[in-house]
Amino acid sequence: MKQSPTLLWEECLKIIKANVTEQQFKTWFEPIVFESYFPARMTVLVQVPSPFVYEYLEENFVDLISKVLRRVFGSEVRLEYHIVTDKTNNMGMVVESETTDVVETPMPQTRANQSYSVLDAAKPQEIDSQLNPHQTFDNFIEGVSNKLPRAVGLTIAEQPATTMFNPMFIYGPSGCGKTHLINAIGLRIKKNFPQKRVLYVSARLFQVQYTNAIMHSTINDFINFYQTIDVLLVDDIQEWMTSTKTQNTFFHIFDHLFRNGKRIILACDRPPVDLEGMNERLLTRFSCGLIAELEKPDPQLCVDILHAKIKKDGLNIPEDVILYIADNANGSVRDLEGVVNSLMAYSVVYGRPIDMALATSVLKRSVKVDNKPLTVDEIVSTVCNQFNVSPEEVGGKSRKRNLVVARQVSMYLAQKHTKMPASRIGQLIAGRDHSTVLHSCEKVEQRMKTEKDFTELIEKIERSFRLKN
Repeated sequence: MKQSPTLLWEECLKIIKANVTEQQFKTWFEPIVFESYFPARMTVLVQVPSPFVYEYLEENFVDLISKVLRRVFGSEVRLEYHIVTDKTNNMGMVVESETTDVVETPMPQTRANQSYSVLDAAKPQEIDSQLNPHQTFDNFIEGVSNKLPRAVGLTIAEQPATTMFNPMFIYGPSGCGKTHLINAIGLRIKKNFPQKRVLYVSARLFQVQYTNAIMHSTINDFINFYQTIDVLLVDDIQEWMTSTKTQNTFFHIFDHLFRNGKRIILACDRPPVDLEGMNERLLTRFSCGLIAELEKPDPQLCVDILHAKIKKDGLNIPEDVILYIADNANGSVRDLEGVVNSLMAYSVVYGRPIDMALATSVLKRSVKVDNKPLTVDEIVSTVCNQFNVSPEEVGGKSRKRNLVVARQVSMYLAQKHTKMPASRIGQLIAGRDHSTVLHSCEKVEQRMKTEKDFTELIEKIERSFRLKN
């Protein structure tokens, strides 16, 4: 062999670089370290920094790597990975690549100034975009309150690669359609550009993933994954207020995606200027694109939304009932849909016609007419009454089961019914950090999925909130 193995590996990297995007090469191939070549076994040994990188390469680029190695080192060459599993103690394991038999294709014709030809390489594996397939532009009813954000969202969906309106920062009160709109944008992009890696994630889930990455020492893999996304949609980013470490990590992801021309869309319940405790570097970047407000639906839009839902569900609701619901549902799309669903259920179960009397009864149970916000103290007090414990006990360090459950339920309901970030909720309830709040919410949600009595208890507490207001 005329060239040294190290030079041959560098040749492999040059060919690989010509066949992937610059971002893919920097993220997945630059961290690879060439270790050895064993002529007797025709084996190339390379080091990768973690099991995650090994798995990603094998799942997404195994055909490309196999073709390149065989072209440069020879048709019988094999690949082995030295996977670093413990960076602190410099420990690892060697794993043979599960390369498939690749039929070598003729080298295509190249231009004189093109040093490395493009191979018919495997593309990165498709990811689950986590988008809600039911939240589309087709059922996002247009009105005065959402006309600008909807129009801009459609423009982005048709031309996501442009730098115009990047990032798009959508804000507005709960129930105005923010989540629906960003899902609609993501779905339209996936329809128009199936090859793009689109990902919807809530701020809370991002925090959970970040916390897990810290606990398992996989933060670099966490960041690397997010830096491969073409269109990133993040919902409810107000939950990161005062969560400094989460903000710093997202800043690096945001900066990388923005500099590489990737699309970023953010949803929040308030404008950037009101995000107290948010990193100034992030606020500057949030404000450099388009800030679009989604207002609560006006009465006419509420009527249009109700007509669309009634038509979809095949219902027959008198016009005076529709107008009554539109006027009393607090301008919340969720409330509108909830009232219609409740009317349908009562009508079917009790055999009652959907009239003004039924609508009035359902609205009293379904919609909180008074918009006075709940406080964390009110929530804790209500929960304590239900569990027969004191707020002081819930805020203490005791690990007694009834106190732990009361503490978790308080955090879950505070997260659901207030606009406070998780870090602030944790401080107010028990002097805990945001990760404890996220863990508590997860525990409560898991129990509600499997324990009917526990779910009824939570609903009972929530009904008492409405009665107090």
